Amino acid sequence: MARPPGPLLLLLLPLRFLLHLAEAAGRPCGPAGLPRDTVLGRLGANITLTCQDEVPANTTVLWQVEKQGAAGQLAEGNTLLLRQLRYEDSGHYSCSVGSHLLRSLRLLVAEPPETPQVSCYRRSHDKDVLCEWPQQKKPSLGTRAMLWVRRRFVAENATEQRCRYFSKAQKFVCRLKVPPGTDDTKSLVVSTCVSNGAGGSAGKDKIITLSSVLRPDPPVNVTVQALEKAPQRLQVNWSYPPSWDPRFYWLRFQVRYRPEPAQTFTEVDQVMTTWLDIRDAWRGTRHVVQVRAKDEFGHGTWSEWSQEAVGTPWTDPWELTSEMEPYSSQVPTEDGIYGVTLHPRLFEEEDTNGAVMESSTHPVASPYAFLVTGGSLLLGIALFVGIVVRYRQMWWTSGQETTKPEAEGQHMLVPLSLPPPALSDTPLLPHPAPSAPGGLHTAQADYSSSGQ
Repeated sequence: MARPPGPLLLLLLPLRFLLHLAEAAGRPCGPAGLPRDTVLGRLGANITLTCQDEVPANTTVLWQVEKQGAAGQLAEGNTLLLRQLRYEDSGHYSCSVGSHLLRSLRLLVAEPPETPQVSCYRRSHDKDVLCEWPQQKKPSLGTRAMLWVRRRFVAENATEQRCRYFSKAQKFVCRLKVPPGTDDTKSLVVSTCVSNGAGGSAGKDKIITLSSVLRPDPPVNVTVQALEKAPQRLQVNWSYPPSWDPRFYWLRFQVRYRPEPAQTFTEVDQVMTTWLDIRDAWRGTRHVVQVRAKDEFGHGTWSEWSQEAVGTPWTDPWELTSEMEPYSSQVPTEDGIYGVTLHPRLFEEEDTNGAVMESSTHPVASPYAFLVTGGSLLLGIALFVGIVVRYRQMWWTSGQETTKPEAEGQHMLVPLSLPPPALSDTPLLPHPAPSAPGGLHTAQADYSSSGQ
């Protein structure tokens, strides 16, 4: 069972709350006090200035104005009507009769200030904290912006800082000095107030720590370089921002890149070096690259993205460049060798009348194509000559064989059951001699009888 809080703790809690209210009450955020001779006019409204309650008869009252270092004469009369007030109408107005001054007053054209939406950041561990908020409209003259900082749950006086308006950036900026040795994890309460003669507006208290508002400046000197003989690689290099000293704390980086036709980025996280090798770039396409930074331990938020840097991967000089597209291409010719189709403008000629005449484009083969074609033709001719010579010899041999006698080369079939004849020095078949047509049959009969 939880132990109930003691009576001393119950007394301290309301006391702390009362201290917080008392401190907040000590920082009023109302309209700035106006001197007695100052008249407040709202922007865009009409106002009537009165010289005196009663003016002697037969007198002429003349109004004059002095603003922004220039003086001018206005209308006559006891009253002066100003319509649709602008900031430029602020100034010193006076009415007089002759050389006698009757009244002098100051007109301040203003409207209640906008409620500040403050945000704080710190560029590095050794820099002051900057708190700022934007303004939709230019603040009127006499607008005052203040900032208070105190430690949370501590009964102490708050530190007061005056804020400055920057017209080009259209925002108020306050600088908070950080004493050396301040704990980065302690909570701080930041309060703001903007006031002028027309009213005052207080911003919502913001609780911060020095480590949570850490936001480095973007990296600088971002470059993109192509790597030789690597058509899909890009080398990205960058430098630390000047406001961050890498001798004490490092930064980690995030890189994003895209080819120019694409709309979405590819992101690479946890980069601890100041360079990155992109290995999936599109061939022959220009890429857009950006880098941002964050504290190495993950404290605070990411910086803004750096300025865009562009680069194109390496392209083989022998390949056709993108400037010749779509007319520059490689097409196979009839002999299988690739030729190049050139741009039609390369063949344009001017006639005598100044008109441009275009000739038709034809595939142009390289010198290697002629060498290969000529070598193939010579080889084919040599093969054809060899084949013709070979077949000619065969035809000549077959012609001689057809002229032999009819009996030459013919032999009688010998039964397998008969014994082989005795070997002798005489040939088995004597050379044929001229005889009667029946001589062949007689020799066969003699051979059969001798064998028996």
